[in-house]
Amino acid sequence: MTKSNMHAVIRRYQPSDRETVETVFREGLMEHINPAFIYAMTRPMHITVSLFFYIGAYVMGGQSVVLALVSGGAWIGLVYFCCFEFYNGYVRARLNTDMRDVPGYYLSNPDNCFWVAEAEIHGRPQVLGMVAVEGKSEKGQKYGELYRMIVSSSCRRSGLGLQLAKTAEDFCRERRFTKIKLSTSSTQKAAVALYFRLGFKLVLVHTQSESPKWMIWMTRATILAMEKNI
Repeated sequence: MTKSNMHAVIRRYQPSDRETVETVFREGLMEHINPAFIYAMTRPMHITVSLFFYIGAYVMGGQSVVLALVSGGAWIGLVYFCCFEFYNGYVRARLNTDMRDVPGYYLSNPDNCFWVAEAEIHGRPQVLGMVAVEGKSEKGQKYGELYRMIVSSSCRRSGLGLQLAKTAEDFCRERRFTKIKLSTSSTQKAAVALYFRLGFKLVLVHTQSESPKWMIWMTRATILAMEKNI
């Protein structure tokens, strides 16, 4: 089945989906590690620091090429570790909180929901994406927070992300929410582009995260807060 003729069914999460959903969720987040690393290493600050380690170690080590390579390699390795842990730590935390009990967290409250996108691959149904909404209130008005928006890399550019987002938006309209909010990282370029396409506006850029501040600095990542009035 090609992306152009893929037909996906968006349905509510079922307990039998747990293993596949966790796999798609983990893989969908972890694939951002390498792009995040490349982004970090091409920032002017990190280029400067890299040159400092290589040249500094070379000069201070008596023009030792080995010391320069080891010193510079250690710095690059640290940056990669931070990018890895930025996403891996997030996945680990979520699998131990809301993703640990999706029915209890998302399906037991009428203002919350969790959907999966399922399509037939080689004659067998397979979960290829997901999205969740949690109903919240602010100043007496209810709004929906979009979570766990993931599409498998095997079906990108198929319109599946758009289907999932519209399913979540329709739910928010039915619940009479005034707006939809979400947060995503700056390195998730495809997701950010989709949200802008759907009419979301950027309302805040910050670095607040569950990761330590020094690690956020190392990744050079920012968190984008977006929202859409409905």
